[in-house]
Amino acid sequence: MDWNHNIILKNRRLLSKFLEKFSLDQLNTVPKGYRNSIFWNVAHTVVTQQLLVYGLSNRPLLVDSDLVKTYKKDTKTVHEATEEELALVKTLLFSTIEQTKTDYDNGMFKNFTPYTTSLNVTLSTVDEAIRFNTFHEGIHLGYILAMKNTL
Repeated sequence: MDWNHNIILKNRRLLSKFLEKFSLDQLNTVPKGYRNSIFWNVAHTVVTQQLLVYGLSNRPLLVDSDLVKTYKKDTKTVHEATEEELALVKTLLFSTIEQTKTDYDNGMFKNFTPYTTSLNVTLSTVDEAIRFNTFHEGIHLGYILAMKNTL
């Protein structure tokens, strides 16, 4: 899983650069033709990783339930993120991935509830969830790369 961990860290560094480069107004903008903002896409990657890896492994999430409710699958941008929320997501981008690696290396993910994603991919193990998450984050990086040209 070290390879996936490294790819996720590279992706998260790119996401972090967007959070640094754009103003909060820009991060909160939902461009015409999109459902969500750049900020939503970044926060969504944090929440989804937690749900796929920790949630499906019946482990406590490393993020607050309010963040999950706001940025989980099938949500959309409904409020503008605050400076405090931006600071939190910047921290969670890396702390959640580092803790996941530690927990994985320590064998914390023994149980896993199989789950079929909206892309009709069935995840049967935590390893599959981690690999799928790498793919999922790439999708959202793609959205952000397209959206940035509208700002």
